[in-house]
Amino acid sequence: MIIAVAGSVGGDHIMNFNGKFTDSLVAGSLQKVSLSFLVDSLEIRRGGCGANIAFGMGALGLNPILIAAVGKDWVDYEAWLNRHGVNTDHVLVSKTAHTATFTVTTDQDLNQIASFYPGAMSEARNIELSPIIKNTGKFDLLVISPDDPEAMMRHSQVARDLQIPVAADPSQQLARMSGSEIEQLVRGAKYLFLNEYELALALQKTGWSDQELFERVQVRVVTLGSNGARVEEHGQPTINVPVPKEKSKQDPTGVGDNFRSGFIAGLAWGLNHERCAQLGSMLATYCIETTGTQEYRFTKSEFIARFESAYGKSAAQEIEPHLNVRI
Repeated sequence: MIIAVAGSVGGDHIMNFNGKFTDSLVAGSLQKVSLSFLVDSLEIRRGGCGANIAFGMGALGLNPILIAAVGKDWVDYEAWLNRHGVNTDHVLVSKTAHTATFTVTTDQDLNQIASFYPGAMSEARNIELSPIIKNTGKFDLLVISPDDPEAMMRHSQVARDLQIPVAADPSQQLARMSGSEIEQLVRGAKYLFLNEYELALALQKTGWSDQELFERVQVRVVTLGSNGARVEEHGQPTINVPVPKEKSKQDPTGVGDNFRSGFIAGLAWGLNHERCAQLGSMLATYCIETTGTQEYRFTKSEFIARFESAYGKSAAQEIEPHLNVRI
C-alpha cells in the first residue's frame, strides 16, 4: 500500500510538574488565571503528529510518505526519519521559518497543559498533493493529522476529488476548527480517529448527534485512555480492545499518534480491525513507557512476546510475519 501521512513536524519540549494542576485552580475565579508551575524536568525531543505517526509506521517496517512543512533546522530530524523508513522526499522546507515547537507540562495525574507554535507548519497550505501523487503513484490511504488548518481542508478536498481514501485525525486542531471545517474534514472519510474528549468537542462544535457524526464516516475509532479503544463500523458489531499492561507510565505525549501508527500499519498488512486496534494499543503502550514520542525501543521478539501476552497466541501469529522492526 502507498500510505501518505500529512501533518505537523515539530520539536517537543516536555516538562513534568510534581503536583496536580487542579490544586492551583480556584473555583469561581477562573475568569482570570495567572499561574506558574515549577517543573522538575525538561526533555527536548522530536515530535509533531505527522512525524510521530510516520515514525511509528516506519518502526514497524512500513515506508510512509511524509507530507509536511518544516523549517531550515530540519536536516538532523530528516536523517532520523529516513533511518527509520520514512520517505521525506516531498517535505516542504521553509526558507525563513523554523520548525514548529510544542511545549507541554504534565502533572502527576498525567493531565497536560500545552502550547503549540506553528512556525514553518503555516506553510503547509502551499503543498500541492497532485505533483506528489504523480511522483509516488496514487495513495491507497491519506492520513490527515493535525497540521495547518487550511492545509487539512485542502488535502481533504483534493482526496475527495481524486477518490483517495482518507483517515481523518483532527486531534488537537479540533480546538481551533469551526463546525463547518470539521464537517469538511470528516465527510466521507474512510476512518475517523478521535479520543473521548475530542468526540465530545466535535459533537459540540458541529451540533450533530453521535449518530449523525458516525453516519458521515465509514469507520470510527475512539481511543479511551486506560480503557483501550472502540472501533465502530456500519453493519458490524462494535469492537472493544483493551490496552496491554504497561511497565510504567512515564509520559502520555504522543500516545494517540502511536496508536494511529499501529492501527494504520495493520490496515497496510490487511489485518482486521480488531488486530489493527490491538497493534495500535501495543505501540501506544511502548510510547507511554518512555519520555518522548519516538524514543521507545523493542526487538521483534520482544514485541511479539508482549503482544501474545496481551492478546493471545493466535493474534501474535497473525502479526508476526509482517513485523520488520527498524528501531
